[in-house]
Amino acid sequence: MKVKIKCWNGVATWLWVANDENCGICRMAFNGCCPDCKVPGDDCPLVWGQCSHCFHMHCILKWLNAQQVQQHCPMCRQEWKFKECLAGGGAATLTIRAPAPPLDPEP
Repeated sequence: MKVKIKCWNGVATWLWVANDENCGICRMAFNGCCPDCKVPGDDCPLVWGQCSHCFHMHCILKWLNAQQVQQHCPMCRQEWKFKECLAGGGAATLTIRAPAPPLDPEP
């Protein structure tokens, strides 16, 4: 007996692959989104540091902007450096400084 499939609807789910289940800064789940975002996904990506700690992008940028002198990981206090994965499967380390907060316009 042969069966002919006339229609097929695929269903998939995605999960971030991280060492922890929650952001160490906002304590929200990684499969959700940070307090600044409305929906999880590309608008609220995860970023890893060279120290292997993982945070919501918005959370770590706020944390780094709040640091006055040295920018450290909130978990291990090592100097924060973003970890970048290359398309070829290799890994490289990239240091990115968070943007300075906007200046108040003069009256």
